[in-house]
Amino acid sequence: MFDSILFPTDGSEGAAAALDHALDLAADSGATLHVLNVVDTGVARGAGVNSALGERRRETGEEFVAAAAERAADRGVETVTAMEEGEPHREIVAYADDHADLVVMPTHGRRGLERLLLGSTTERVVRRSDVPVLTLRPGEDARVRYPYRDVLVPTDGSEPASAALALGVDVVTGTGAALHLLSVVDVASLGIDVRTGVQVDFLEERAESTLDEAADRAREAGVESVTETVGFAGSIHRNVLEYVDDNDVDLLVVGTHGTTGVDRYLLGSVTEKLVRTAPVPVLTVRGPHDD
Repeated sequence: MFDSILFPTDGSEGAAAALDHALDLAADSGATLHVLNVVDTGVARGAGVNSALGERRRETGEEFVAAAAERAADRGVETVTAMEEGEPHREIVAYADDHADLVVMPTHGRRGLERLLLGSTTERVVRRSDVPVLTLRPGEDARVRYPYRDVLVPTDGSEPASAALALGVDVVTGTGAALHLLSVVDVASLGIDVRTGVQVDFLEERAESTLDEAADRAREAGVESVTETVGFAGSIHRNVLEYVDDNDVDLLVVGTHGTTGVDRYLLGSVTEKLVRTAPVPVLTVRGPHDD
């Protein structure tokens, strides 16, 4: 399923929780776990940090890495440790490009307005990484279970959704989980009283066709259990979250847009909202893009 997993750590409580899941995946896949700490030189320069404090930051980072490597050794997981300096999200993305086929990271798990603000290292990695990123949100309402039993892939037939389907199928075949496919008709965008109209009938038929094509691809790849559902909602991400809760889903696999430049940084995408709010791990993969 995965051969090389990158786990960036800053020693936080969220990182400790994410490490457990990374170790589950690595142990099950026989993957090598790369444990990375990045000394944020941008923060050091902005705060006028002297060389002695910078060295202490590095020593602390090395302690975080060593502690994670020790836990991995206890699980019998082969481990590579690394220290880098620079902007954390850039260094993580660059390291993943060279060494990993999966990145495992926590989100902040904050509540209210703070949770909705852009700028976290994890969100930047999700947007920029060509390597799939598995995020976990800390918190009392978080649900993390492995091996996965039920995996959900929302799909709209787009290229990012197609990339998510391919990755979701790999995970399902590797773990023996059931695959759930969901396509949501956004009725709010069509106006009032459209559920009986021609437009919504057309969109429902298109959603069913998209699901049938995705299910055929999954079955051809050897997936035995496939469930297809069309949802109707004024909020796509809320409909996805309701499905996760109602069907006891363990993992959500979603595609991110493959665009470059300003478009990739705009607020409001369904994927970003799911990464911030889903109670279960979210596995993101970028669709095709131009460099």
